[in-house]
Amino acid sequence: MSNLRIGHGFDFHCLAEGRRLIIGGVHIPYEKGLLGHSDADVLLHAVIDAVFGAVGLPDIGQHYPPSDASYRNIDSSVLVQDCLKQAVKAGLTEVINIDCVIMAEEPRLNEFIPAMKEKIASLLKMEVGRVGLKATTTEKMGFVGRGEGIAASAVCLITRNE
Repeated sequence: MSNLRIGHGFDFHCLAEGRRLIIGGVHIPYEKGLLGHSDADVLLHAVIDAVFGAVGLPDIGQHYPPSDASYRNIDSSVLVQDCLKQAVKAGLTEVINIDCVIMAEEPRLNEFIPAMKEKIASLLKMEVGRVGLKATTTEKMGFVGRGEGIAASAVCLITRNE
């Protein structure tokens, strides 16, 4: 059997007044932010679930439950670092690549993608060239299209000890 594993993550959060918008570990100037127990970084949450999934661990909510006050307003970069430590204990040897999509009608995110890629690569201890990241709209359809929230998806390929 191969030591390659794939994981998939998906997350979404509502936009809300009075919150900073953090996506991919990068502050995005915008009049609203994402609502959540932590900093609600939808992209890093999808990345975490992709890594956990690739090594066969439970999802982000089981590792960092919103009922735990210690995660209140936590920087999701800290969660990615912890996720990576847990994944290594579960057999991860290397994150080969990660490919992500952010779904947002507003704000436009293309100018922030290089910084997000750098941040994700740094957190996962990989070359930035192994991080794929795109932003798209939903053509005014659904909660994203109505400007009510933002969603993100991530797929991760890893090698692990067998």
